[in-house]
Amino acid sequence: MINLHGVSLQQGGRELLQSADCRIFPGHKVGIIGANGCGKSTLFRLLLGRLDSDAGRVEVPTGWRISHMAQEVEATDRSALDYVLDGDAELRQLQRAIDAAEQAAPADGQRLAELHERMAAIDGYSGPARAAQLLDGLGFSHRDQQRPVSSFSGGWRIRLNLGRALMCPADLMLLDEPTNHLDLDATLWLEQWLQRFPGTLLIISHDRDFLDAVVDGIISFEQAQLVHYSGNYSAFERARGERLAQQQAQHEKQQAQRAHMEDFVRRFRAKATKARQAQSRLKALDRMAQTAPAHVDSPFRFTLPAAEKNSDPLIDLRDADIGYGENPVLRRVQLGIQPGRRIGLLGPNGAGKSSLIKTLAGELAPVAGERLCGEHLAIGYFAQHQLEALDINASPVLHLQRLTPQASEQSLRDFLGGYGFAGDRAFESVAGFSGGEKARLALAILAWQRPNLLLLDEPTNHLDLEMRHALTLALAEFPGAVVLVSHDRHLLANTVDEFILVADGRAAPFDGDLEDYKQWLLAFNREQRRRDESTDADSRPAEDKKEQRRAAAALREKLKPLTNRLKQVEKQMAAAEKSLKQLEAQLADESLYSGGQQEEIARLNRAQAEQREQLETLELEWLEISETLEQARDQ
Repeated sequence: MINLHGVSLQQGGRELLQSADCRIFPGHKVGIIGANGCGKSTLFRLLLGRLDSDAGRVEVPTGWRISHMAQEVEATDRSALDYVLDGDAELRQLQRAIDAAEQAAPADGQRLAELHERMAAIDGYSGPARAAQLLDGLGFSHRDQQRPVSSFSGGWRIRLNLGRALMCPADLMLLDEPTNHLDLDATLWLEQWLQRFPGTLLIISHDRDFLDAVVDGIISFEQAQLVHYSGNYSAFERARGERLAQQQAQHEKQQAQRAHMEDFVRRFRAKATKARQAQSRLKALDRMAQTAPAHVDSPFRFTLPAAEKNSDPLIDLRDADIGYGENPVLRRVQLGIQPGRRIGLLGPNGAGKSSLIKTLAGELAPVAGERLCGEHLAIGYFAQHQLEALDINASPVLHLQRLTPQASEQSLRDFLGGYGFAGDRAFESVAGFSGGEKARLALAILAWQRPNLLLLDEPTNHLDLEMRHALTLALAEFPGAVVLVSHDRHLLANTVDEFILVADGRAAPFDGDLEDYKQWLLAFNREQRRRDESTDADSRPAEDKKEQRRAAAALREKLKPLTNRLKQVEKQMAAAEKSLKQLEAQLADESLYSGGQQEEIARLNRAQAEQREQLETLELEWLEISETLEQARDQ
C-alpha cells in the first residue's frame, strides 16, 4: 500500500502539506482534487521519487511498476504508433535482445528460446495491435498512427503521452488531467478503459462525471491536509456538504445558496417541456441544488450579464456548407439561433463541431449558403485556443480597461474578484499566470462585453472543479442564447436544453440525452471500424490481393501439421488441468486425513506429481510449437 505519514512540504514560500497522513490500498482508484496550485501535481512528484518531502515519510511498495503521464512531448520523428509502443519498456528491451541474438554468429538457440518465452509471457507479440487500439480510442485515425510525433499539435501530443502511459504495464498509474485535451468520445472511451484497469490508479481531474464513473475514493487537499473520502465525487460532495453544515460560520451562507438553487430549479420546472432532454436537465439541476452546500467556500462567484437588446433570430444559417476549400465537412446546414436558445453540440472527433462554432462566430465564412446576423447580435466567443490571444504583458484590469476606458478601477476590481483575481492579483502580469488563471481571465473578458449569444468551444479546459461549478451556475442562469461544445458532461447536462448531432456531414437535432448519445457513439465507432477495415482491404490492387490469398493458402497448408498438433496439445493441457484440479480437490478433503488412509494419500500425491509433470511437458511443447508458427508467419 501507499503510505504518507506526517508529510510536510513547502514550495515557493507556500505550505502545500503540513504533517499530512494518507493511505491508499492496492487496487483502489482514487481521484485527487483541490484548487489549482494546491500541490496535486507535486504529490505525484513525491510518489515518483522526483521530490523529497521536508518532513515525514512517503512509502510506495518496492518493485511496483509505475506508469506516469508526462505533460511534455519531445518533437521526435518516431511514428505515433512507435512512440506509444515505447511505453512498454520491457517489450522494447526484449525486442532489441531478440534482434541481437538472431544476428549473433553463431545464433544462441537457448537464449532465443528464453527470450521468446518471456515475450509470450508478457503478451508482447500483441503489443503493436494493443498500441493501435489505444490510439484508435484516443481519436487517431489509422493514417495518423504512422505520422511522426513532430507533425502533431500540442494537444494531440498530450494524447500521445496518455496513450504511452496506458501502454505501460503498471501496478500504479498516475494520470494528471488526462481528459484536458480529449473530446467527449475519447473521454468516454478512456472512462471504460480505466474501469477495467486492474492496478492502483490515482487521477488528478476536474471532470466530475469522469471521476464519478472511474474512482472509488477521493483525496481532497484541504488546509494543507490530505482528507480521504470514500466513494466517487458525488459522494464526496454530499459528505463535505454535511461536514460544512456543522460549522456555524458557513451555515447561513450554505442555506442561502441552497435556497437560491432550489428557487432556480422551481422556475425552470415551470417552463420546461416534457422533452427528454429538458427532463434530464431538470434532474441534473435538482442534483446540483442538493450538492451546492459543498461549494459554499468557493472563491468564485459571478454572473454572466447579457445585452439588453436582442434580435430574433440572432443568427441564421441557411443551406450553409461549412469547412475549408472545396470539400466542406458539413453540408446544407439549417440553423437559426433565437434569443434564449441553449444548444449542446455532440459528435465524434473531427466531425465539424468546432467548424460550425467558428462559422457562427464569423471566423469562418460558409463555403456556400448564407450566414445572416440580427441587428443587435452581440457574440461572446470562447475558442479552444482563446488563451493564446491574451496579452501576456498586461494585467487583468488593463485587459478590461482597453475594452471600456471609461469604467472605474473599482468596478473593474469588483468584477474581476468573482473570477478569483482579488486584491493585487488584478494588477499582476498575465505572463506569470497558470493555464487555469488564463482561462478564468478569458471568461471574464468575454462576460464583461455583455453578449446575448455565447459560443463556447471547450471552455472548461484548465479550470478546476470550483471554477467549473461557478461557471455551471452562471451559465444555467445566463438569459441569452448558448451554443456549447464540451467534454464536461456535468456542464452540458446543467446548461443546455437541446442537442444537435454533428456527424456524417450533417448537423441535425438529436432526440435524446447524454446517455443516449453514449450508446449512439459506441454504435458509430463500431461501424467506423468496420468501414476502415473494408476500405483497407478494397484499396489493395487486385493482383496483390490474389497473390496474398495464394500465399496465405500455401502457408496454411505448410503449417497444417503444426496447427493440428497445437490443437491436440491444447486439448491434452485442458484434460490435464481438469485432472489436476480433481486431484487437488480430493487432497483438500479433510476426511481423507481422519486415519487409516495413508496408501490412498500416497497414491493421490503420486498422481498429482505425475499430472503436474505431464502438464509442464505439454506447456513446453505448446510454447515451442507456438514460437515456430509465429516465426513462420512473420517471414
